Amino acid sequence: MKKDRNRREKEGLLPEPTPDQGPRPAETAKLGITETAFRDAHQSIMATRLALDDMLPVTEMMDEIGYHSLEVWGGATFDAAMRFLNEDPWERLRILRKRFRKTRLQMLLRGQNLLGYRHYSDEVVREFVRRAVGNGIDIVRVFDALNDVRNLEVAADQVLKEGAHLQLCIAYTLSPVHDVQAFRRLARTMQEMGAHSLCIKDMAGLLAPNDAYALARGIKEDTGLPLQIHSHYTTGLAAMSYLETARAGADVVDCAISPFSMGTSQPATESIVAALRGGPRDTGIDLEKLVPIADHFRRLREKYRDIIVNLAGININILRYQIPGGMYSNLVSQLKEQGAADRLPEVLAEVPRVRKEMGYPPLVTPTSQIVGTQATLNVLVGERWKMVPREVKNYFLGLYGRPPAPLDEEIRDKVIGSETPITVRPGELIEGELKRAEKEIGAWVSDPEDLLSYVLFPSVAKDFLVQRFARRNYRDVGLDKLIGGAGYPL
Repeated sequence: MKKDRNRREKEGLLPEPTPDQGPRPAETAKLGITETAFRDAHQSIMATRLALDDMLPVTEMMDEIGYHSLEVWGGATFDAAMRFLNEDPWERLRILRKRFRKTRLQMLLRGQNLLGYRHYSDEVVREFVRRAVGNGIDIVRVFDALNDVRNLEVAADQVLKEGAHLQLCIAYTLSPVHDVQAFRRLARTMQEMGAHSLCIKDMAGLLAPNDAYALARGIKEDTGLPLQIHSHYTTGLAAMSYLETARAGADVVDCAISPFSMGTSQPATESIVAALRGGPRDTGIDLEKLVPIADHFRRLREKYRDIIVNLAGININILRYQIPGGMYSNLVSQLKEQGAADRLPEVLAEVPRVRKEMGYPPLVTPTSQIVGTQATLNVLVGERWKMVPREVKNYFLGLYGRPPAPLDEEIRDKVIGSETPITVRPGELIEGELKRAEKEIGAWVSDPEDLLSYVLFPSVAKDFLVQRFARRNYRDVGLDKLIGGAGYPL
């Protein structure tokens, strides 16, 4: 895949290397903005349903803004593209790469989980990273839900081998075992792993301004690496914390164009640009150039009004129970489906208790789903830990990694009995998966990346690949409508 990157360099499809790696003091350098509208913003406010066709009309304008980077891939966008939008996520990336000739493209990768909800073999992780960089990604942000750096090792090593920018990411949370000093130690470890930059990923909007300053200042003093801040507006703290981290020397913040901002999304790009204008951290971005981009996304907000989450004000429950906005909305949805919406206060109170018993995992995919599901079962079943899903048992067996704090021994014995938890890096125990995938789905594979799509999401990818095969092979002879009528919607 290095050949693909070299080809893109020759064709002028790669931007110049990031200037933020130079020696200039960050406190007096312009603050970079990563625009999240094509990834986390629409994942946060409209369940990742933004189609590629809705992105393309503003790509040229966005390429002229001078963003530090554009987050366009990763997270939930991969399976949502196939599952709900009938789009090939790899083709989406290739098209966006061709459109953005001046701006770095960035993705979010869940370490050994990649973009799925379990750990994958080292072989799959390396091949995925090769293909992601080869198809257009410049900056790979890698995190692990437990902050277990063992789960970052393989992905990080491959990013470095591909010559891309490695950004290692701290999953921020609050607990008796998570404090500024612990996060600073983690940052130093990530620096030793070869990170080009670091990111504080505050998925629940819990990072308060004073803590934000202390943490950002400490990491900059300890490592000297470029530091990026990611937060969500759900609690109303994010914009204030961004300004404090900028004052402390952070280099980049994640923002969303105003119509797709705030609520469960990021602070508004325009607001941060305006707040810093004329000062030592001026972003250098022209507000007037953002106006037509905002107009486009305002029209999209109206187009998607039926699915956009309209969160007015802040959600105090996020601060009380320290859970991400997405996890909160999922709990509400699950309880409504069970006819138990009135049990929400009980479930919210159960989440911190379950989290403590599970060693205080940060609540981010996939641990947020694991903890939330168990808390819900504890309440609805009527007896705590009587019903335990396979994913929860695997967590107690160490198959997701090392928890930040010791597990509750009584609960552990109840969940796994006499079984012995693993102590090695979980990925070491997983055999290669690509050859088996080729045997299972090879007849429908058109591109090498299709095998990776299938390994990550077997049922979703199989349906998608079969439909795509039908479209490509039968449209020319007029059979596409017939196939669509036979249960393959085109």
